[in-house]
This record gives sequence, structure tokens and C-alpha cells, in this order.
Amino acid sequence: MTGTPKIGIRELVEFVLRSGNLNASMNSQNTALEGARIHRQLQSQRSADYQKEFTLEKLVDMNHHDFLIHGRADGVVLDAEHPLIEEIKTSDMPFEELSENTFTLYWGQVKVYAAILMADEDLPELTIQLTYFQRLTKKITQTEKQITRAEADDFLNDLIKDYAEWLRFREELHQQRNDSITSLPFPFGQYRVGQHELAAAAYKTIVLNKHLWVEAPTGTGKTISTLFPSIKAMGEDRINRLFYLTAKQSTRQVAEETIALLADKGLRIKSITLTAKDKITFEDEVGLQPEENPYMIGYYDRLKPAIKDLLTNEDLITRQIIETYAKKHKLDPFEFSLDVSLFCDVIVCDYNYLFDPQVFLQRFFAIDHDDDNFFLIDEAHNLVSRSRDMYSAEITSDPLLKLIDQYKQNPDLADAPRKHLQKLNKAFRKFSKPLRDSGDPSSIFSEEVTDFNKAIRKLTDYLHDWLVTQPKSDMIDATLDYYFSCLSYLKISDYYDDTYRTKISLDERDDHRISFKQICLDPSAFLQESLNKGHGAILFSATLSPLDYYQRVLGGDEDSLCYQLKSPFPPQNQRILITQYIQTTYRQRQASLGNIIESIHSLVAGKTGNYLIFMPSYRYLDSVSSAFHTKYPDIKINIQNPQMTEPSRQAFVDQFKDNPAESLVGFAILGGIFSEGIDLKANRLIGVGIVSVGLPGISDENDLLKDYFDQQDQNGFAFAYQLPGLNNVFQAAGRLIRGSHDAGIILLMDQRFGASRYTHLFPSHWQNYQRVFQPQQLEQEITTFWKKLKK
Repeated sequence: MTGTPKIGIRELVEFVLRSGNLNASMNSQNTALEGARIHRQLQSQRSADYQKEFTLEKLVDMNHHDFLIHGRADGVVLDAEHPLIEEIKTSDMPFEELSENTFTLYWGQVKVYAAILMADEDLPELTIQLTYFQRLTKKITQTEKQITRAEADDFLNDLIKDYAEWLRFREELHQQRNDSITSLPFPFGQYRVGQHELAAAAYKTIVLNKHLWVEAPTGTGKTISTLFPSIKAMGEDRINRLFYLTAKQSTRQVAEETIALLADKGLRIKSITLTAKDKITFEDEVGLQPEENPYMIGYYDRLKPAIKDLLTNEDLITRQIIETYAKKHKLDPFEFSLDVSLFCDVIVCDYNYLFDPQVFLQRFFAIDHDDDNFFLIDEAHNLVSRSRDMYSAEITSDPLLKLIDQYKQNPDLADAPRKHLQKLNKAFRKFSKPLRDSGDPSSIFSEEVTDFNKAIRKLTDYLHDWLVTQPKSDMIDATLDYYFSCLSYLKISDYYDDTYRTKISLDERDDHRISFKQICLDPSAFLQESLNKGHGAILFSATLSPLDYYQRVLGGDEDSLCYQLKSPFPPQNQRILITQYIQTTYRQRQASLGNIIESIHSLVAGKTGNYLIFMPSYRYLDSVSSAFHTKYPDIKINIQNPQMTEPSRQAFVDQFKDNPAESLVGFAILGGIFSEGIDLKANRLIGVGIVSVGLPGISDENDLLKDYFDQQDQNGFAFAYQLPGLNNVFQAAGRLIRGSHDAGIILLMDQRFGASRYTHLFPSHWQNYQRVFQPQQLEQEITTFWKKLKK
């Protein structure tokens, strides 16, 4: 990108002209479901000289500064006699019921397009056309107006004049930001080992407009090593907006702290952290309809002063800051945070806001590509399973049957909704009876089940129209919940292709209840499409081995870059031991229990300290921890359980004290809450034991993954089972060495770890592993390791 500040035409029009209430209606999901498809359908019906998605840009001079306004018209016809610009809008509301302000926004957008097009093509006048598609009735309303170049110029100039103060304000913020970045030093004085290399690779990725996959082991300082060069590139106007995307709240907090650290060194940047709607909504908003919610009534009349107030006084905009200013100006906090984000340089948020087709930020990502945006994707290994979930959807008959029963028992409600619900239940039953008759609890389809999807669509069409007429009640809320589940299922059906399978399953407890699940086996193409919406991206994690696997499943292509850093910590501080005498396959678990108990004891006996033992399941964990405690009752243990609350999770972690007087052995689940995201620095952990190679349980879905990737000429078993399990192992082992003075032992208790099919996948800082073939050798290796460290 250039150094010219930019603003979208729609953003400009809506910011200046929008007024009145915030309407958080249920229209949005249903409209979004079909909007893009309807646009394409209508565009395909136009004449041969119709140019769709026509890009328009104009440099605006304001106080001797250029400002670029840009957008895309749905369609343009550059006929010499009848030039035309078309804007297509889709909604559920009848055309005649649209508000005056809605029409003002619709026409305002197309008038700006007209002003730019007539200037570019030297046209004296043209036709502007609004095409409105009412989704429920399929009614199309077309309205045309003639507009002269002078009229369009006057409209645009008035718009710019009204926005001039904001343009000036944004330019001041932009200049303040860049000036502070120019003089910003690296906050730690000097780089750690590997940090400068990673920072250089990150900067190069931005310059080259590429996607980079990075494995940066613990201690590299991934957050500062990616944020700092990205912010430096922002100061050179190579990018204008940075999205820091994470999977967990703890990672978002690290990003916030890193930006605050840079702010302490003089950085003046507007950074915002987006919080999920259900977490940030005020208590006194819950349950209110938009028309009775004081935070939504008159929202747009109060919005601009609130944004100016916040941006004038705050740089690092956390959830607490948003809530404070939203209360002060009486605005819905979630929508306020989204509106403020348009003015921010760094946006810290969940993966969903870029990648999830149900909730991505349309204000940023509705267009195919914007060079302003750059993406930093932290803990990218989490995106593999998360993205499959994002592009999958399930609908079950259980809530439907309960609704039918409730409507049947409630004579005060019309019978019509029950009849429509029963029609969908009939579509469910069409598939449940053959399954019951066959004795097979599930069936897999490679093609979309179109008849069933049509039944869902008919129900949502009816419910959408009916629900808006009903007063609030528990039963209406339950109906609304099921309506949204249906919409989500339909949304995913829009993406259905040869990377999908549909699984139809009977409930194990009641075979009259059935579920349909659209399973996305390979969302890599969808992820690539999302990554391409920006100038570039860096996907990084401490565990991205093997890199070629993660590039394949996370949307990489032949132009993608990859980089694997070495651990910054002394290799002699970590010992990796593989017990070749322990087998943990299901059939061998009972027979190997004694060797596991003794191996754990040997690990703990080597040095007083804290240890974590990771097990692949709660059942196995209970078996091992119970047997260990029975044989060694004097050793203190700490056991993870599935009912842990947030306070009990914290209490579990807090027991791991620095340099304890007696040893503590914690038993936890491999791939669970304690195998990732906890930071036990300063000798709070000196040993990690991992029992089994962590293969996910055999299941229909994992087998579908295996078969799919086999068909793609990949190693299906590795993609579906081995590599996801191994990543859990890497993550758990990564709890051990968190600082340059930490030291400890990783004990891998499964002979499969010693096979070449595993060792060749180990990262570079695991290449000093040692196979041990008998318990006495294990004791000797542990003793030798701690003696060498003493020297």
C-alpha cells in the first residue's frame, strides 16, 4: 500500500449519514445467508456489457493532504448513450417498509460511485439504479434516477465537507502513530537468540506481500518478534491495520501486554481487543428487544461523539475501556467496539473474526482483498481443528421434537408453527427409519442431502416471518434458538463441495432421535481465501512440526514461506528419554502399568521438584494415578478432573511452587487445559512425563479424514491420527523449559516414540533424544543428567 490514508465509500456514507436506532434484528443471519448468492444471480442476468464488482477510487484533497476513498459498485454499464451504475441490496423487509434513513444510505452510496465514475469517464450524466430483492417474497423492486455530474459532485463534496473534521482527526492520529513508530526502539535493548531472525523474517514477509509459516520454540519471544516488525512496517505505510488473531484469552492478554510495553517506550497507536458479544453485553440489556433497549435506541445519534471522546483520551482500548465509554455514552458495548475498531491500527481478536463464515467481520472482510490489512495468527496449530469446526455444522431432531410437544400442549399459540415443525420432523424420519431397519447407527453421504436442506429452508422461511409477530416467552426463545441452528446449518451448506461428507446418526439412547452433520474434512481452500483478504499473514506457533503438513492444511500454496527457528535455550538443560520397554496400546495397557509407575517414580526420585504426567484419557489417568498413589503414598499428587471450574484450575496450577521442599506429581490430560497455555517458569516444573503417543480415538470422523487424505495422495493416517496426537505431545512437553535458567527431563513412555516414523517428525531441539531399554538404564540417565547440571 502507499502512504495515502484510505476510507471505504460505504463506511464514509454510513458514518456521515446514518442516524437513529441500532437494529440488532434477526434479519442479519438470514440475509447474509443468501445475499451473496442473490447478488451473483442478479448480476448473471445482466447484459453482456454489464461489468460486475466495478472498482472505483478517488483521491480527495483536504487541507493539502490526499485521502483515498474507494469501493466497488455491484454493476456498471459504460454504454455511450445509456451509462448506468447499479447497486443491489437484499433484505427481508418489504421495500415499502424501509426507513427514510435506509434509503438515504442506499442512494448515498451509489451517488458517490456516480461522482467518481463520471469524473473517470468524463460523463455529463448517468442513470443510478437501486435494485432491491425482498428475500421472503422473492420480489425485485428497481428504482432509477438520473443524476448529473454536477449533482453527484455536489453530493460528494458535501459528504467530504461533513466528514472533513474526521478526516483531519484521522490524519492527525495517523501522523502521530507514524512519528512514534519511527523513533520506537526495540523494548528489550538487544534481541535474544532467534528473535532478530524471526523479526527480520516477519518484516520481509510484509515487504514481499507473502504468507509465512513459522515454528518458533518457547523462549523465542514470538509475540514481540512478530508485533514489533509489523508495527515498524506500519510506520512506513506498508500496511495500515494489523489483526492479531488468537485462539485463547490468555494469548490475547499476552498481545495486550506486549503492545502496552511498546506504548511505555513511546508508541502512540490505537489498539483494541474485541470481546465476544455474550461476554461484553451489559446485564441490563439482557432479554431486551432492540426497540426497548436504551443502549440501542438513538445509538447512531450518540456514536460519533463517543468515538471522538474515546480516541482522544485512550490508546490501548481493552474490554474495560470499551465498557466505561459505552456506559458513559449509553451505547451497546459490543457494537460500539466494532465501530471503534474502524479507527484502530491494531485489532486483537479471536480467529472467528477472520475465518468463521458465520461471524467474520463484514466491515473489514466483505471484499476479496484489502492491502491495508495484515494478519498475525498466534498458536496457529489450534487453527487446524478450529477451522474444521467453523466450516462444519450439525442439526439434531431432539430440540425439534421438544418444540413440537410444547406447541401441542399450549393451546394459546397458533397451530401453524407446529405444522411447519412437523414437516421438518418428517424429513428427519425419512432417514431415521432406514437406519433403524438396517441396524447401523449411522450413514455417510459424500453428496449434499438436498431434500433435507430444502425442508430446513422452508421452515426458516416460515419462522422468520412468524417469529417477529410473537411476544417474548421461553417457548419463543427456544424456537428462536432452533431457528438460528437451522440458519447455521444452511449457511454451511453453501460451502458444500468434495471436501465435505454428511453423517446421519441415530441417538445412542433413543433411536427415534437423529442428527445430521455436514463435516468439512479440508477447509484449507477456505482458509486460503480468508488469508488472501489481506496484504499478507504470519502463522506462528511453538509447535508447527512438520511445517509442510501445517502449510497443507492451513491454506498454504507454492508461494508460501516457511521458517523453523532453533530453541534459544541451552540444549544441555533438557533431556528427552524414550522408554523402549513400555507399550501403551490398548491391549498392552494393563500389562505395562507397573513399568509406567516405576518409570514415573524414577523420574521423580532423580530430583526434588514438580512434575507433570500427561495421559491420553481420564480413564487411563485414573488408573495410573491411583496405582502410583497406592504404591508411593508419601509422594504428593495433584489430579486433573473433568469438572474443574476456573478457580479449581487456577488452584491446580498454583500448587506448582518454585523450588519446593517436597516433590509434587500432577496428573493431567494430554491435549487438555494444562497441556497448553500454562507458564511454569523459574523451576516450577522440572519434569514432564507423557504416556502414549496421543493418538485421537478411532471414530467415524477421524476415519473419514484418513480416507479423504489418502485419496489426496497424502498420508491419511498421519493427517487424521498421528500428527494431531504428536502436536498434543509437543505442546505438553513445551510446559517444561520456559526460561533460560530452567532445566528438566521429558520422559516419553511409549516405545512408538523411538520409531523412525516419529523421530523424523521431531523438531530440531528434540534431536538429542535418548532411547532407554530397561528401567535401570532410565535411572542411570536421570541421575547422570542432574549430576552434569550441578557441575
